[in-house]
Amino acid sequence: MRAWAPGAEVVAVVPLDPGDGGASSSGAATGLPPEPAVRIEYSPVFVASFPDADGPFVYRLRVDGREVEDPYRFLPVLTDVQLGRIRRPDGRIHEILGSRCIEHQGVEGVAFAVWAPHARAVSLVGSFNGWKVNRHPMRPRGSSGVWELFVPGVEAGALYKYRIIGPMRPQAMLKSDPCGRQMQLRPDNASVVPAEREHEWGDDEWIEARPARRGGEGPMSIYEVHLSSWRRKEGANARKGEPGWLDYREIADELVPYVAELGFTHIELLPVTEHPYDASWGYQTVGYFAPTSRHGDPDGLRYLVDRAHAAGIGIFLDWVPAHFPADSHGLGSFDGTHLYEHADPRKGGHPDWCT
Repeated sequence: MRAWAPGAEVVAVVPLDPGDGGASSSGAATGLPPEPAVRIEYSPVFVASFPDADGPFVYRLRVDGREVEDPYRFLPVLTDVQLGRIRRPDGRIHEILGSRCIEHQGVEGVAFAVWAPHARAVSLVGSFNGWKVNRHPMRPRGSSGVWELFVPGVEAGALYKYRIIGPMRPQAMLKSDPCGRQMQLRPDNASVVPAEREHEWGDDEWIEARPARRGGEGPMSIYEVHLSSWRRKEGANARKGEPGWLDYREIADELVPYVAELGFTHIELLPVTEHPYDASWGYQTVGYFAPTSRHGDPDGLRYLVDRAHAAGIGIFLDWVPAHFPADSHGLGSFDGTHLYEHADPRKGGHPDWCT
């Protein structure tokens, strides 16, 4: 058994009962005692041997006296079928990539996956490993270009980025997750492991009737709105030094009745995807699948949409894949190559907006 344990002084391997994946069993259940691991020269690699082990070998590591799970004892999460969808136009990559809280082999944790086909190495850095760049190297999944890792014990709300080493560049880059479903509020820009949805949708009637509305029959009148500037808190309701943004729920309770009273049939939201620059009105997107944290959490946006549907009002989301900012944590030179932009700056960059 080989363990990757940067910074560790003493490592031992504690065998567990494989019957339940080792989630709740003790080492004694296997009949095998803990075994000290030997460091390979001066490396962070430790090795222990169990010649009497039989069948699936499940274990934990005891690192400097503290028992922890080893991410590398777990099998990959993504299937070959999922990996095959990555390059398809209808692959719905947001259901495959990003970060998700799951139970894997009987243990709770988070599955991370990112597409960086030209990278030489990708590592996870985050609040769960002290932002140490060498603690969680990710696994490349063959020729798919996907790097993934299941990290046990990580919970919703954890912050993370990907440390990517490109094919040519000697330096590494720290990137936010392009398929992350939540991000920090600017000027911070780490991705956030999202919590599971708690909002209970109440718009079944709207969803069932929507195909008929799409036929183009009947009037349509659209109210276009930029949420961050439509209305703000003032005075004592706004915290000092902040713009006084309303959260999604407050917006829903004011915007939806207002639009309904005016007789509009739809609301078009200027981009609510995460972006670093307030004055861009959301058009310089970094997090294409992350509702901006300026107005709260993703459940708040769900509430806004649900409240509109309850009032018979449809929602258009302005989604802008045409350009993105040059901020270092974004899509530019993502895996050390021009993965998302044209290599010729005359074609790959807008001369006025630097996007």
